[in-house]
Amino acid sequence: MATVILLRHARSTANGAGVLAGRTPGVGLAERGEEQARELVDRLAGVPVAGLVRSPLHRCVQTLEPLSAKLGLTAVEEPRLSEVDYGEWTGRGIKDLVEEPLWKVVQQHPSAAVFPGGEGLAEVQARAVAAIREHDARMTAEHGENAVWIACSHGDVIKAVLADALGLHLDSFQRIVVEPCSMSVVTYTETRPYVLRVNDTGGDLSSLVPRADAAAMATAHAAVGGSTA
Repeated sequence: MATVILLRHARSTANGAGVLAGRTPGVGLAERGEEQARELVDRLAGVPVAGLVRSPLHRCVQTLEPLSAKLGLTAVEEPRLSEVDYGEWTGRGIKDLVEEPLWKVVQQHPSAAVFPGGEGLAEVQARAVAAIREHDARMTAEHGENAVWIACSHGDVIKAVLADALGLHLDSFQRIVVEPCSMSVVTYTETRPYVLRVNDTGGDLSSLVPRADAAAMATAHAAVGGSTA
């Protein structure tokens, strides 16, 4: 199967503002976020990106604009990769939300958390994982098993997808860190996903380009003992 780069949007005006932005319309990138979006072009210069898929929200649109222009690719909008619908919590200050009884549930037992007037985190994971797997199958069918593609989404959404790929219960997803403009990389196969990177905020990513013998290598390294040596 293809390899997906799970890209969190670049730093937005809401990041660090102490407010749960959620799906609030018009939240765009901060100045640093615009720089991060431009830097993506160099970070991915050695990666033959076959396709772009993104959340409908403006901060994801902006994050992919420089890369889309450089590659000549139009990003496919995927509503299932949108931010969590926080319902009545949207737009509220974090300092107030931490006093809510549900806050502890979100942190310690997220699989049971359902936001008032919004959606549950288990629901988020189900929709996001389904979307990633469907687009991955499409990319593989259209561009081959060595294709690399990008899905631009949001922190909690990507953490939920990674928890699934790592075989972790959703209640462990708060242990995963996904920073703005970080890349986490997953290769899905018929038997299991392989998580290649998590929260990568560094430079050149050309080493992500799959080798022709990647499937055989993955099978070997998954064997008892970790290798054939």
